[in-house]
Formats: sequence, structure tokens, C-alpha cells
Amino acid sequence: MEFNRNHYFMAGIVLLLLGIQLRMVDAFVLNEGTTRLLSQQAGGAANAAASILPSIGPAAPRKTIRPPEWLGWALMSIGSVLILHSLAMKAPGGGDH
Repeated sequence: MEFNRNHYFMAGIVLLLLGIQLRMVDAFVLNEGTTRLLSQQAGGAANAAASILPSIGPAAPRKTIRPPEWLGWALMSIGSVLILHSLAMKAPGGGDH
């Protein structure tokens, strides 16, 4: 499948909005299930066995993800370039109207 003008435009919009979101949000706090899944994937069998046991406290610790500041700027830049590139391309279906 070949990318046309609409594909580039949509990818640019998604990356631009994702970059704006990363610039506006300071940190993402994952829920307990996702934190448990990440610890199983990263920690191997020792963490997997420990995470199967029920947690003994009021709440298990949750993982906090803090994306770097440059990531939001990079995604907004790439999204803007893709949007401008899509506007310079021919419209799909000939575009001779």
C-alpha cells in the first residue's frame, strides 16, 4: 500500500496532537494492572512470582512515567512537517478539478 495525501495528513494530525498532549501533561500514572504487567515483563520470573501474590497494603505502588520534554516538541515538529508535506502533494484520484 502506498501512502497518499490523506494518509500523510492523518499521520501528521495524530503526531501533532500526541506531541501537544505530551507537552501539556507532566506525568502519566499507570493503574495497578498495567504496573503489574510491566514489572512482569521487565523483571523476569522472580518479579512474576511476587506479583501473583495479592498485595498486602491498601494499594500497590503505581508506576509513574515522565516523558522527556524534547519528545513532545519532536512529535509536534514531525506532525507539522507531515501536514505541510500532505498539503503540497497531489490530491488522490487525479486532483484535476
